[in-house]
Amino acid sequence: MNFLYVFKRLLQALLITFIAVSINFIIPRMIPGDPIEAALSTKIAISGSVSVDVQKIAAEYRKKFGLDQPLYIQYINYLYDLARFELGVSLVNFPEKVSYQILYSLPWTIGLLTVSIILTFIIGTLIGAIMAWPQTPNAFHILIMPFMLLSTIPFFLLGIILLFLFAILWSVFPAGGGYSPLLIIDYDWETVSNIIYHSILPALSLIFGGLGAWVLSMRAMMISVQGEDYITYAKSKGLKSSRIFVWYCMRNAMLPQFTNLALTLGTMIGGAVLVEIIFSYPGIGSILFSAIAGKDYFVIQGIVFILIITLSLSLFIIDLLYPIIDPRIKYSD
Repeated sequence: MNFLYVFKRLLQALLITFIAVSINFIIPRMIPGDPIEAALSTKIAISGSVSVDVQKIAAEYRKKFGLDQPLYIQYINYLYDLARFELGVSLVNFPEKVSYQILYSLPWTIGLLTVSIILTFIIGTLIGAIMAWPQTPNAFHILIMPFMLLSTIPFFLLGIILLFLFAILWSVFPAGGGYSPLLIIDYDWETVSNIIYHSILPALSLIFGGLGAWVLSMRAMMISVQGEDYITYAKSKGLKSSRIFVWYCMRNAMLPQFTNLALTLGTMIGGAVLVEIIFSYPGIGSILFSAIAGKDYFVIQGIVFILIITLSLSLFIIDLLYPIIDPRIKYSD
């Protein structure tokens, strides 16, 4: 492995992460209104107290959290805290730490995303390869139009359609949540099956939302690969059709799919956030939506920071693995 190549890719990943983290600092502060006063007003409304001086208390809280300082000082403190992985506390649910909220919700999002991405990649790649194979029955090609339609529908719209059909109209699956409210969570099959049951519709929204693009891209690559000289040579040698399909056509057509995987990770993560909101799934998306609605700066910054790190790390790993997957690509500039 060329360590200079790895070092340069690492610097690129760090630079992209730094730019994304800086944007993450700016965007929450563009939300109109004072987050401290909004959080205090919510708490006062819940408690029913009317004799509290909101502005005076808000001024103390702004001083405590450093929000009364100039923007560049806030930015320096923000970077310093991130360097120590100190994400702060929730303004709305003070003094609960942001890291606690993220640690609770992150496994739900990771589980949903991992299963959805793997299934979408495998199913989409396989169906696309079969659709492009000349020996596939013509009736199978009717599926091209539905997959083209799926590739144009966003994740959240599919989620709404599935929610209406299978949770409201037919009541096959639960309308939302990560598990039944009556369930006592434990390390047993009842808990696992209940969680899987509640995650089916959110997972299907992500799978169907990404399946069309995977099928069409793999089909296009398979058609392109079938015109290569090594395919003609393999046929002239009298190799079995199944061997040519798997080891010559599909194997080589899959290589650009790994690049596509890196490019679609961001789309899948963004789609998962919206899908979680629609299904009230207890993942990162639901917490992020609540934080935006409540102008909870630190929760927004913490969640987006974790998403940035996750995406940057995933792209960096895929970038390093790609030359291993395709030996024709060398670790060079």
